[in-house]
Amino acid sequence: MLKRKQIGILVVIGITFIGCSSAKMALDLNAIEKPRVLKKAELYFNAEPITVTSSFCSRSAGTIHDFYSEGDYWWPDPQNSTGPYIRKDGMTNPNNFTAHREAMIRLSQISGALGSAYILTKDKKYADQLAIHLRAWFINENTKMNPNLLYAQAIKGVATGRGIGIIDTIHLIEVVKAIQAIEDSRSLSATELATIKLWFSSYLKWMTTHEYGIAERDNGNNHSVCWALQVAAFASLTNDTETMNFCRNFYKNTLLPNQMAKDGSFPLELQRTKPYGYSLFNLDAMASICQILSTKEDNLFAYTTKDKQNIALGLQFMVPYIENKSLWPYPKDVMYWDEWPVRQSSLLFGGLALKKDKYIDLWKSLNGDFTNPEVIRNMPVRYPILWLIK
Repeated sequence: MLKRKQIGILVVIGITFIGCSSAKMALDLNAIEKPRVLKKAELYFNAEPITVTSSFCSRSAGTIHDFYSEGDYWWPDPQNSTGPYIRKDGMTNPNNFTAHREAMIRLSQISGALGSAYILTKDKKYADQLAIHLRAWFINENTKMNPNLLYAQAIKGVATGRGIGIIDTIHLIEVVKAIQAIEDSRSLSATELATIKLWFSSYLKWMTTHEYGIAERDNGNNHSVCWALQVAAFASLTNDTETMNFCRNFYKNTLLPNQMAKDGSFPLELQRTKPYGYSLFNLDAMASICQILSTKEDNLFAYTTKDKQNIALGLQFMVPYIENKSLWPYPKDVMYWDEWPVRQSSLLFGGLALKKDKYIDLWKSLNGDFTNPEVIRNMPVRYPILWLIK
């Protein structure tokens, strides 16, 4: 593999664990990503930290340090205006509290841009700026977030928090990737780095032992996949090999066989009111699990169940509809139909691992600088530099 000092030339990716000698599989990720990354890094360079303590919702049952959000698809009951909210699947209530989620997404965007800029330039100024935000979120006693999601995706009159709220912290994955990217910069002291890793270790323990975490793990659809993706990412930061091994087995024995049909589709996602967007999202999340957890000895991109389910099959099902959405044989999404697809990470990760130039070319042809808030919310992988350059 190329070292970071060499990345200005060419990134040749068999993805760390998969050898690839074909010239066609050489991807100049630097040339593709550098202009966008540096533009974003400059945009965020002087941004002040905004953490969960910057806003508070009176409906929250937690403290100012507790992340709080409300279920997207829950609305006031027109028959009982003061009663419990009712569900309208796929229809986002614009009046629900989203400030903490937006702050976390902002942290993810800032981290992704500054971490990627540091990798590309080795200019310490980017790592120094990222460190300011990391201290605010995970170290500073006045501004940091508590390492749990007890009050996420609450529903007025129904629940003060729910296990499915854990999906909100999927936006911490590229924060973790950015932390790993700047570890050698010394922008964070050894003590600060240890404190941040302790925060993620504490959150990881909560995710894997609390009843909300167990419920999210066993949810059965994209929530279970995103639980595993987060756990794998956080465990990689904290060097928790036992938990990473659990996630590998969970992917092989539970997620893949239970969620993918024999044609490569995800039936539980196709049943939703946004079947296209949810199918893209789940495939991206599964491919990202493979990207984080694959090793030379255990390549999850190549893993196939006894019923022949694998990531290749999932891509085979979805790619024709990414190429030409008009071919989609299922109902259109009730919202944001026109905004998809964008640069789906499954195309890049799968294309590289499976040596499919077609998928990589398709990834390159799609929009990588999307600005729609709903697309950003459902695209936790925005900065492939963090994922592909070691």
